Amino acid sequence: MRIIAASTITLAIVVAFMVAPQAQQQNAPAVTNAPGIPGWAYPVAAGVPGPKDDGTVFHVPNSTVGMTLTQARNAADVPDWHPDEHPPMPDVIRRGRIAEGVRACAYCHYPNGLGRPENASIAGLPTEYFIQQVNDFKNGLRKTSEPNMRPPQLMIDTAKKATDADIRTAAEYFGSMKLKPWIKVVESKTAPRTQILGGMLVPLEDKSTEPIGNRIVEVPVDAHLTELLRDSQSPFVAYVPVGSIAKGEALVTTGGARLAGGKIVAGNTAACGTCHGADLTGYADMPPIAGRSPSYLVRQMLDFQRGNRNGPGAKLMKPVVANLTLQDMAAIAAYVSSRSPEPSKSTTTARR
Repeated sequence: MRIIAASTITLAIVVAFMVAPQAQQQNAPAVTNAPGIPGWAYPVAAGVPGPKDDGTVFHVPNSTVGMTLTQARNAADVPDWHPDEHPPMPDVIRRGRIAEGVRACAYCHYPNGLGRPENASIAGLPTEYFIQQVNDFKNGLRKTSEPNMRPPQLMIDTAKKATDADIRTAAEYFGSMKLKPWIKVVESKTAPRTQILGGMLVPLEDKSTEPIGNRIVEVPVDAHLTELLRDSQSPFVAYVPVGSIAKGEALVTTGGARLAGGKIVAGNTAACGTCHGADLTGYADMPPIAGRSPSYLVRQMLDFQRGNRNGPGAKLMKPVVANLTLQDMAAIAAYVSSRSPEPSKSTTTARR
């Protein structure tokens, strides 16, 4: 049973346990990625034992719910810190059927569908697109370029066991929600030095930094709330190279076309808005991409390019990404993720 506490008690416990529990999570040694696969986009670490539950009841901001570590990390009864921010969760969303191999959707993707960098934000996805993607996982048409990365494999395993009714229920539940601003994109010459906890990059506790190079370093704002307690309102920040947003904007809006010798020279990709909408918040059954995780977006472009995504959308995407470099992809992701996921009024009107 989840425990309700007064706000004053909540604040006291949050302060008292803000630092110590993070140390309970053992650091996972990084695993060498497959050739050409960037570790910052595909974080892979050896499995380590999870933190121990000593009976402490934890709390998070903006919530009166209290949970022990066992409750906060229970994949068979999803932690729901903010039950008022979403509709009632259907059983397959909240509990799944672990014995049958169907994991609860909301454990990885959160009850509000905002998700985390190692999986995906799925709030607001068109129902038919959502169903197609899960069926692509189920039928071997959607894989990952890094076989050692656990979250994509968990998704494949779950999709294979899910029924058509499970998939539609999940599609309609998450599709009923709006994707909210969730990730702050910051251009910087440096980024936090990180370790891998769970399936994501997390800043080292000493807050040290290092040159960012051509990477995207996407981390939780508060690792204690995000990784340890799985708080669905604890956001992320993505550090990207200086100038990458402007470069990405050029690639996204024009395909990289440029004026040379008085003539327009075609770029090496296509304008994203053609399919994903002028403001990148989706069009018809095409998925919205604005405001989504940049490391996730890079993974998807690489997976298309390497032939690991072969569903219906691959026919459109493979030519788009065929000539992109990893640096191009990082720039595109930086720009797309920096955009608001909320449709503009003009776009909303045009869709009616």
